[in-house]
Amino acid sequence: MAAEIVNPRSDSDTDGGTRGASDEPFDPAFALHRGGKMAVQATVPVRDKDDLSLAYTPGVAKVCSAIAERPELVHDYTWKSQVVAVVTDGTAVLGLGDIGPEASLPVMEGKAILFKQFGGVDAVPIALATTDADEIVETVVRLAPSFGGVNLEDISAPRCFEIERKLQERLDIPVFHDDQHGTAIVTLAALRNAAKLTGRRLGELRAVISGAGAAGVAIAKFLLEAGLGDVAVADRKGIVSRDREDLTPVKRELAEITNKAGLSGSLESALAGADVFIGVSGGTVPEPAVASMAPNSFVFAMANPNPEVHPEIAHKYAAVVATGRSDFPNQINNVLAFPGIFAGALQVRASRITEGMKIAAANALADVVGDDLAADYVIPSPFDERVAPAVTAAVAAAARAEGVARR
Repeated sequence: MAAEIVNPRSDSDTDGGTRGASDEPFDPAFALHRGGKMAVQATVPVRDKDDLSLAYTPGVAKVCSAIAERPELVHDYTWKSQVVAVVTDGTAVLGLGDIGPEASLPVMEGKAILFKQFGGVDAVPIALATTDADEIVETVVRLAPSFGGVNLEDISAPRCFEIERKLQERLDIPVFHDDQHGTAIVTLAALRNAAKLTGRRLGELRAVISGAGAAGVAIAKFLLEAGLGDVAVADRKGIVSRDREDLTPVKRELAEITNKAGLSGSLESALAGADVFIGVSGGTVPEPAVASMAPNSFVFAMANPNPEVHPEIAHKYAAVVATGRSDFPNQINNVLAFPGIFAGALQVRASRITEGMKIAAANALADVVGDDLAADYVIPSPFDERVAPAVTAAVAAAARAEGVARR
């Protein structure tokens, strides 16, 4: 059955009150989204025929000819180096799942305005009417001349891994699947500060991740890259381990690099003695399992709108609690990462986003907290104006250090 739209505001409802056309309570979400959340705006004036002749014909022909002779000039004389394509197929949209490309557009518009608001980066939402991995890759490759970077968004696993890998191989601009890497970067930043707060190093910690989708896989790999002691990842059937015969290729690869302790069985059993819980799957973790974790543990329950462990429960046992929600302290929010990452990459015309650039972003984000570090403040607010500049500068410097910067 099709979803029912409740109480959208009609065009005739202009009184700003609390009632819509159906005389039901007015829903501000529909009012905000009416007509979309973004528009194209010129950056140069077109006031008279002289302006027109420069912005369009005949003046534009000189610029086109120069770019044809020296293609690198496209970065200087068009918006290419300032704009990102936000690409989705609508198969894994927030907590809504596979809702299709049209229904994904409000989220993609939202992502685009976050790029602009928090990183000063222009972004264009592109929702594709295909779920075939090769078709998505071919489409994005053909669109790439118009963009300085590609942000893959809300594409379901395991296709998202293949799509990102193939695009990285074929394009010379940054390709970044935010559901994977943005989440991982912010998680690492919060974890670094939580460890610092409790006097420990990452190498001393054992983590358990609930969820072996895009975010769970990326977080596990990234935390190990950053020096985490050990991590076990659980899917619906339990811990991803080498002795399981039902693993996908992605999970088989994951089993080879995770779970040094050789755990098997359920998520709950793996939590016994664990230092860190990271939830990116939904569901509910029983309180006894949380209680079985090591002293001074960290609970990062990031499912929205219902965390895997409610903060009231987590605070009974954990030294640091984080969620994906804005109404609790320590929100693990991707907006802390992706605007600055792309701003830094575009600033130096990076050919790709490396692991070193991601780690630099996480470190910069953690450092913003500084001396204010506390149990309820291990990660800054998305509205902290220091965040994007710090991440941008760190990513740009790392790109230069890693040899992927072109200016």
